[in-house]
Amino acid sequence: MSSFYVSILEQGLIFGVMVLGVYITYRILEFPDLSVEGSFPLGAAVTAACLMSGINPYAASLFSLMAGALAGAATGFLNVKLKISGLLSGILVMTGLYSINLRIMGKVNVPLFNNATIFPGFMSAAVIAAIFAIAVKLCIDLFLKTKFGFMLIATGDNPKLVTSLGMSTGTTKLIGLMISNGLVALSGSMMAQYQRYSDAGMGQGVMVMGLASVIFGQTLLGRFAFIRPTTAALIGSILYRMCIALALKLGFPATDFKLITSIIIVIALAVNNNKSKLRLKKISAKEGNSNAQDSESVKSIL
Repeated sequence: MSSFYVSILEQGLIFGVMVLGVYITYRILEFPDLSVEGSFPLGAAVTAACLMSGINPYAASLFSLMAGALAGAATGFLNVKLKISGLLSGILVMTGLYSINLRIMGKVNVPLFNNATIFPGFMSAAVIAAIFAIAVKLCIDLFLKTKFGFMLIATGDNPKLVTSLGMSTGTTKLIGLMISNGLVALSGSMMAQYQRYSDAGMGQGVMVMGLASVIFGQTLLGRFAFIRPTTAALIGSILYRMCIALALKLGFPATDFKLITSIIIVIALAVNNNKSKLRLKKISAKEGNSNAQDSESVKSIL
């Protein structure tokens, strides 16, 4: 396998951890959480500060996850307790995190070329990234099968059901945001260690990238019942990176990345919406046939 495709796989898996976090807010909670654009560089900033202080890279990754969870808790607090809209809560936290990230790092960019990372030279970065991504995916799958996991799903689908069972939708939303932003920050930590530097602006466009990957994966693989949504999201992340890499190889400038991402999302949404319409037409046609058969049977009885 050439280095070109290996690089796509490595980046796709690292960003895949972030995509799984976005999947929780976008698909499960149906919450427009823009704070992930601040949580991603937060994870990188915390990792950079830890590595520069001589802390173990795995411990640094864990601290990054915890920092991201705190950022998610801040978004949840603004939305649940202060009754600020979800979109505005995310924007406020994202804006505040930019200054916090600069304070943590002390400057805009921190090189990590001489520091130990979770990617040792004797093992492929793709293997390490795959272990992290698959472990996170399996943990999410197991978590969603628990009682609280069902409550988290119900919070996005049917909030009244959660309330009727004696649980607060605010609590489930808060914890869901903490998990999501924690995973996004972990992905930021992995990316900082992979590329050997941390930058305050590395979270720009992360939300759109995550949405594109989730929608892309669901559109292509959603029809297969045996493929879990988390698996589709993870594969979508790799396919998205492949599209971007191919655009680069075809000679598109880096300034066109956001335009390419927008086009990918529009195409994926259009295909997904058309599939939904066809599915609804088939269901209504079946219901119409069954109603006609019922009326004929009633007439025969009369």
